[in-house]
Amino acid sequence: MKKDLIGWRLGRVVTVVDRGFSSEDNLRELQKTGGHYIAGEKMTAGKQKVEDALSRPGRFKTVRDNLEIKEIVVGDGEARVRYVLVRNPDEARRDEFRREAHLKALEAELARLKELDSDAHTKAHCRLQSHPTFKRYLKSDKRGNLAIDQQAVKAMERLDGKYLIRTSDDTLSAEDVALGYKQLWQVEAAFRSLKQTMELRPMYHRKNERIRAHVLLCWLSLLLVRVAENRTCRTWREIRSVMNEMHLITYKAGSGRVRQRTEVTPEQAQILKALGYEHPPLFAEISTEML
Repeated sequence: MKKDLIGWRLGRVVTVVDRGFSSEDNLRELQKTGGHYIAGEKMTAGKQKVEDALSRPGRFKTVRDNLEIKEIVVGDGEARVRYVLVRNPDEARRDEFRREAHLKALEAELARLKELDSDAHTKAHCRLQSHPTFKRYLKSDKRGNLAIDQQAVKAMERLDGKYLIRTSDDTLSAEDVALGYKQLWQVEAAFRSLKQTMELRPMYHRKNERIRAHVLLCWLSLLLVRVAENRTCRTWREIRSVMNEMHLITYKAGSGRVRQRTEVTPEQAQILKALGYEHPPLFAEISTEML
């Protein structure tokens, strides 16, 4: 990817990557030819700098609805690392609700575990310890008895609604770093739209030119979707839901027929204006032909 960008004279770019790509080798590679990165950081990996960043005191600054940020710099000189800690209050409440539901279910499982004997107890015990959700809240004593780890619960509470971003670009504001990283979900949503909504694949065309045409049409469709989203500041799902409420009604009386659209709602008018479209004609057809 870097070689292609350099070939296009685009070596100095800011690359946004998620937590699965943020190894030190990858980040150094992205800084070649003057490039920079915005990278998601794993908050539970046990890195000392991450722990320092999460424990750093300071107030969050609200920059958008449901988006609060706090800039943190760990270390000095060339070893310094710039972080932006982001918090979504709504997501924090959802995390708290999900965790309480998990703990309630886990307490029920632990109570049921005490009632089991022999092999059934052993199987249930192993199943809880390997459970993808419950295992993070569990601890065992010297006898192997399971219990809820309250320290682990408190550690998870500290991360409610938060994610940590790391960047090498000191010229970007903390808000731009957070918003730049947030665009990743839009890229992922675009790929899902291509594969699911627009059915980019699988393809069953026999000729290569038809395959290329199919891919081109899917790409153009995605481009129109993104243009509509950017101009209306709405998701495509919202746009489609609002506009689907507009209907063309057919009235018949004797030998005559009238086709008339429904009234344009304020939301529909707002979308049409943002996209530069006139309101559709009120009447699509008026017929008075005699049989």
